[in-house]
Amino acid sequence: MNNRGNRRPGPSGRKESEQPDRPGFAARKVAADILGNVVHKKRPLDGELDASSGHSGFRALPGNDRALVRAIVGASLRRRGEISEILDRLLDRPIPEKTGRVVDILHIAIAQMLFLDVPDRAAVSLAVDHAGLDRRARPYKGLVNGVLRRLGRERADLVSDLDPQTLNTPDWLWQSWTDGYGEETARAIATAHQGEAALDLSVKSDAAGWAERLGGRVVVGGSVRLDRKGAVEALEGYEEGAWWVQDAAASLPARLLGDVRGLKVADLCAAPGGKTAQLAAAGAEVTAVDISKGRLKRLEDNMRRLKLDVTTVVSDLRTYVPESPFDAVLLDAPCSATGTIRRHPDVAWIKKPYDIEKLGEIQRELLDRVLDWVKPGGLIVYCTCSLEKAEGELQADEFRARNREKVDLVSLKAAEVGGLEHLVTQEGYLRCLPQHRVGESEKIRGMDGFFAARFRRS
Repeated sequence: MNNRGNRRPGPSGRKESEQPDRPGFAARKVAADILGNVVHKKRPLDGELDASSGHSGFRALPGNDRALVRAIVGASLRRRGEISEILDRLLDRPIPEKTGRVVDILHIAIAQMLFLDVPDRAAVSLAVDHAGLDRRARPYKGLVNGVLRRLGRERADLVSDLDPQTLNTPDWLWQSWTDGYGEETARAIATAHQGEAALDLSVKSDAAGWAERLGGRVVVGGSVRLDRKGAVEALEGYEEGAWWVQDAAASLPARLLGDVRGLKVADLCAAPGGKTAQLAAAGAEVTAVDISKGRLKRLEDNMRRLKLDVTTVVSDLRTYVPESPFDAVLLDAPCSATGTIRRHPDVAWIKKPYDIEKLGEIQRELLDRVLDWVKPGGLIVYCTCSLEKAEGELQADEFRARNREKVDLVSLKAAEVGGLEHLVTQEGYLRCLPQHRVGESEKIRGMDGFFAARFRRS
């Protein structure tokens, strides 16, 4: 039975299901929905923003509104600590509404007012409309209006003494980074996370030529960094499969295997396939293994566009047994992904300390397991996109200690990473940090946090 006519109007006279016919309202509503799903329900932001399977409201928006949602949610997550502190100063007491709806509406409004080029009047008005039309937030419509208007009047005083680096970093992460790198480096990491990641491409060949065509520059590892933003699919070379999107740091571990032409190489935990593509384009006979059928399908779609031939296997590495040993193995182990916070700001608020411990156990198990999958004399590269030393340096040290008779460390040389000595640790490991320089110029900075260690089976 159709109950549409039985819905009671809200205080404004509109029915609860209606939306004001105002530009930008739908985008703000979707942004608040997605922020709530990420923060309260721990749903990955990438999944919410997926154009084919993500949030239904997001998928229904036109392209320019989708871009607005991405910008608002991104700013809300990157600056979440600052916004929370500002709200604490503006509120006499915590908001008792339990679903977080009012707080989400306030967060996206404050993100627009302080960190995006949105006029205060528009941000406030749309937030008040949103609160008035939401059943859970409606009782707080006046509070939303008052809080945001006060922020507009008093912003200078409210933000003057904030410490963005510590506020926007969860306490446990800040402690991990200061313990592992010192406070100065921890601050540099946190500062880098406040900006968006650059768009880096890995090319099959002629990096300099593609940099010239696309208006970019060649950085560490032969990646092409673009200054402009926009639809990747519209760039020259996409349709013909000349390149693929891959952060400069993420392109380095595969290069540590050296010349792989004609070699049988396993790319483990392979999806979405950036490293798989590197190895296949370099002439390796690649077997790509991943536990996720869906992610592996995405890898296969990428390989078809790139016109690269690889073998794919859907399997849990803890039960997978290869038919014969490989010449080399690249293990991009499951990790907390804290090195990708620049491009995935939800990671900082979704991951918890116990994730590091749980994932560390998996990393140890997989490292010991894959040791027997490589031929004597063959190389094993272990890598993670994590800033946590428990998922990097300490894991590699323990692996060496457990297998002294079976493996030797093959130390990395600065020449293998474009002469950038700051990417090489004293032990000979690769350690990339988000603020690191990626080219000859000091001005060209920014890359994913990454760790890699290279071993040879004795």
